[in-house]
Amino acid sequence: MTCGRCWIVVAALLGASGVTLGAYHAHGLDQRLSVRGLPISEIEEQMHNCDVAVRYQMFHALALLGIGLLARSGASRLVHVSGALFLAGVVGFSGGLYLMVFTGNAIHWAIVPSGGLLLIVAWVMLAIAMVLQPKKRET
Repeated sequence: MTCGRCWIVVAALLGASGVTLGAYHAHGLDQRLSVRGLPISEIEEQMHNCDVAVRYQMFHALALLGIGLLARSGASRLVHVSGALFLAGVVGFSGGLYLMVFTGNAIHWAIVPSGGLLLIVAWVMLAIAMVLQPKKRET
């Protein structure tokens, strides 16, 4: 399997799991949080956290789809680095929020913002890759 195909597969899996988690958020998460005996304000906060996590996961699934398409067209190594940063950022940012929401476990405070920082760096890396990419001659 080529690197481009790998990124497209990862994007598809992130998209599918994002839709699944979004559906659970819409159709059952509030009941699960209520069973834990959380106050309404905490339930609302956790519902918001899950919504943000799903949204960022879905946006970055699309970004990874773009990375896969660029990689298939012979993009530079920097494009692959940005893909790895996107994936690590989603795991840190969205994954950290999911961990807090679904398990009730407090994680180290730096995981979620560190994931967000990785997402920012990934976007900047992608921009740099595109600026440095040599122009193709039109035929």
